[in-house]
Amino acid sequence: MKIHLAAPRGFCAGVNMAVESLEIALEAMGPPVYVYHEIVHNQYVVRTFRSKGAVFVNELTDVPEGATVLFSAHGVAPATRELAKQRNLTAIDATCPLVTKVHLEAIRYAKQGYTIFLIGHDGHDEVIGTMGEAPEAIILVETEEDVDKLDVSDESKLAYLTQTTLSVDDATRIINRLKARFPELKGPPKDDICYATQNRQEAVRLLSDAADAVIVLGSQNSSNSQRLRELAESPDRPAFLIDGPEDLSVDQFQADWTVLVTAGASAPESVVNATIQWLEENFAAEVELKTVREEKVSFPLPKPLRQYAKK
Repeated sequence: MKIHLAAPRGFCAGVNMAVESLEIALEAMGPPVYVYHEIVHNQYVVRTFRSKGAVFVNELTDVPEGATVLFSAHGVAPATRELAKQRNLTAIDATCPLVTKVHLEAIRYAKQGYTIFLIGHDGHDEVIGTMGEAPEAIILVETEEDVDKLDVSDESKLAYLTQTTLSVDDATRIINRLKARFPELKGPPKDDICYATQNRQEAVRLLSDAADAVIVLGSQNSSNSQRLRELAESPDRPAFLIDGPEDLSVDQFQADWTVLVTAGASAPESVVNATIQWLEENFAAEVELKTVREEKVSFPLPKPLRQYAKK
C-alpha cells in the first residue's frame, strides 16, 4: 500500500490558538475551566481536555457564578457575552479572528440597513453566533433552492456573508444563484471562507484522483471535515471520515491501494500519526508527503492569557 499524506492538513491557526488558550487557562488558573460549547469540533480534543479538568457546557447557566469560562473558536452571540457579565464570569474569548471578521461584517451591514443572507448550516455554533449579532437583519441560506424562496422588501440593500468552514464549491454555487436573482447584491471585500478550509479542500481536490480511497481525520460534527469527505468521495473511490484508526477495519481496503490521508482543521496530528501507523502495521504501507501549499499563519492568544504564555 502507498499512503499519500496531504499537506496542508489538520489544525489551522484558529484551532491552534483556541487549543493553546485552553491549555494555558487550565495550567494558569487550575481546573475546572468551563468551556462554552466544544472548544473545537473534534471528539479526541474534547475528551483529552475533559480528562484535564475542562468542563464543556451548552448553557452559561451551568457555569457557577464567578467562574472562568472560555468561548470556543466558533464564536458567540452578543447575548452570550452579556450573560457572562451578568453572572460575573471571567470570560476568555478564543474566537477565531476569521470568525470575528464575519461578525464585524454582519454588524456593519446591519447598521447600514442591509438585509444579510448568511450562507451556512442551521444550528452550527458559528452560524448561531453570527446571526446573534443582528438577528433582525440576517436570513439563513443553506441551499441553492433556498435562494428561490427568498422574499425581501428592498432588493437594493442586500448583502451576503458565509460561514467560514463551507465547501468553496457549494458556497460559490449559492453565491452565484443569489447574484443572478439579486443583481445589486453586495459581498464582503474578501472571502469569508477561511484560508485553511480552502487550502485543505484544494489539496483533496488535487490529490484524490491518484487515490483508490481517502481517509479524512475529523469528527462527524466538524463541518470542514465533512466537506473534505464529500469532496473526496466518488462512485469508485470511498472516503472515510473517522476520529481515529479504531473506526477502520482491514476489509475496507485492498493491499495494493493508494490511500490519501488528510485531516480537517480541528483534527490533531496525533490521530493522523496513529492512523498511518495502523495502515503500516496492517498493509506494510509506505508514506509519501504530498505538499500542495505551505501555511505560515498564526494568531495571538486572547489578551488575558498572554502574560502566562511561555516566552
